[in-house]
Amino acid sequence: MKIEGTLEEHFEQLGNDHFSSSEETPLREDAFVLNDEDKIDRIKDNVREIMLTLGLDLEDDSLKGTPNRVAKMFVNEIFGGLHPDRKPKSSTFKNKYKYGEMLVEKNITLYSTCEHHLLPIVGKAHVAYISNGTVVGLSKMNRIVDYYAKRPQVQERLNIQVVRELQQVLGTEDVACVIDAKHLCVNSRGIRDIDSSTVTAEYGGKFKEEAVRREFLDYLNLDTNF
Repeated sequence: MKIEGTLEEHFEQLGNDHFSSSEETPLREDAFVLNDEDKIDRIKDNVREIMLTLGLDLEDDSLKGTPNRVAKMFVNEIFGGLHPDRKPKSSTFKNKYKYGEMLVEKNITLYSTCEHHLLPIVGKAHVAYISNGTVVGLSKMNRIVDYYAKRPQVQERLNIQVVRELQQVLGTEDVACVIDAKHLCVNSRGIRDIDSSTVTAEYGGKFKEEAVRREFLDYLNLDTNF
């Protein structure tokens, strides 16, 4: 019992310390054996059990539909990015106009979920790349951020996954991503610091050079309140 208590405290502390174990989202080998409808049915039953355990009256008109709503939200929306079939198709094009400077897509709205407490992460992502002859549609950058955000996440991992995906799509290492986000696991529980946000970054290729990185960060400071 003492060992189990010590391990429980250890894992609790890892979660509070924003610990991440892998660059890849931890998934079991049988993650996609069940189809979405079966997952919704199973999650619905579990949510119902949680609510009953908390003492809630599920015969109340306001609560009786909650288990099903939560289950559908988990599978189809906030954790929809777990399924590889939902990965956005990223069509690329030749850089025929020979644009040789960095391209920055800033202020991408980001909604994700902390994998330690399953509470929201809300913020902005800023993504940039330097073409080596290939370009990608602007909206695809937003869609890639959204896809990897729609899963239980750690912010550092989200940075890495966005950058790795765009590096593969574009065939270049010259990709960067900065994320500034509020974590409700910090803002609404624990220390309950409502003003703090978390900033993380991942730089690849030329963005590791100080001058290029500084140019990217300067773009983020431009006033774009049109």
